[in-house]
Amino acid sequence: MRVVSVGLSVARSLGRLGLTAVVAIAVSASAVVDARAEKEINSQEIVNAVVGVTSMVPDDARSAQTLGTMRAGNGIVIDDKGLVLTIGYLILEAAAAAVTDADGDLVPASLVAYDHNTGFGLVRATKPLRIKPLTLGSSDALPEGAPVIVVSKGGPVPVMPAQVVSRRQFAGYWEYMLDNAIFTSPPHPQFGGAALIATDGRLVGVGSLIVADAIKGEQPFPGNMFVPIDMLKPILRELISNGRTREPAHPWLGIYTEENGGRLFITRVAKGGPAEAAGIKPGDIIMGVAGKRVTGMADFLHKVWATGRAGVEVPIDMVPLDGGEMKITTVKVHSKDRYDWLKLSKGF
Repeated sequence: MRVVSVGLSVARSLGRLGLTAVVAIAVSASAVVDARAEKEINSQEIVNAVVGVTSMVPDDARSAQTLGTMRAGNGIVIDDKGLVLTIGYLILEAAAAAVTDADGDLVPASLVAYDHNTGFGLVRATKPLRIKPLTLGSSDALPEGAPVIVVSKGGPVPVMPAQVVSRRQFAGYWEYMLDNAIFTSPPHPQFGGAALIATDGRLVGVGSLIVADAIKGEQPFPGNMFVPIDMLKPILRELISNGRTREPAHPWLGIYTEENGGRLFITRVAKGGPAEAAGIKPGDIIMGVAGKRVTGMADFLHKVWATGRAGVEVPIDMVPLDGGEMKITTVKVHSKDRYDWLKLSKGF
């Protein structure tokens, strides 16, 4: 993919131009944009709709040690009443939040929702932002090879042209999984909550991670992982009303893993979580679930979630680090709803 190989140098060159010029160039460079769509795209409106998101998290929050107590990233204005979509970890367990608008003003924001299954978070500015919201596009229609634009609020290259290099399943070490994540390259450094814009000017994804294997293979290439916007559409109304969805929670174990050769090595267990209570320790090796061998992180999560809802007892087949012999033993873990373990805002 030639776009990837030259992407970083192009991005640096474009960084010397104005933000709206970069958007205009990135959009017009695509052969898939018809004349009518190009006329409808307002580059300045796209740039303005991406705002800064900051949050303050209590010292005793479960996520404080790993994610910090002062968090900053990006968000996207998605309605005319100041609703801002962001990536959930920026506001997870937050006590207060704010957004930085197009004029650089800091506006207090209320915490609206957090959804673990997708990774989305929502806040709402407490006063009008006077920003035209971005229109939600179709992430399902975004194929590999598609040109896109990544927009952040600030940073060395706030607007960067990129390419969709992979659409595939993503399994996260914190018991998180997306079936059809969007991977782009080159990597954008201000990825958290950044907007992924299709060449029709519509929002198709929200930035989550920087990854080393956006392109897999013998020579993996780095990039970003975006949460597809189509995952938001069926739950948006419920998130606004309830702060979370009413969908039954998956069983959560409080295990953080690393995959190597199809085996899962436990790197950490959540303090006060189900795995710790069951005696599972870092260094233990997960071999299976309920007598069924696991072949990797995604397979492990599928098998755990297949045992039932949060609260179910999950039999984990493993080789304990301190077991002496390489012998598989079964540890029964009484799962929980992850929301009950987190110290969330009352509205969540």
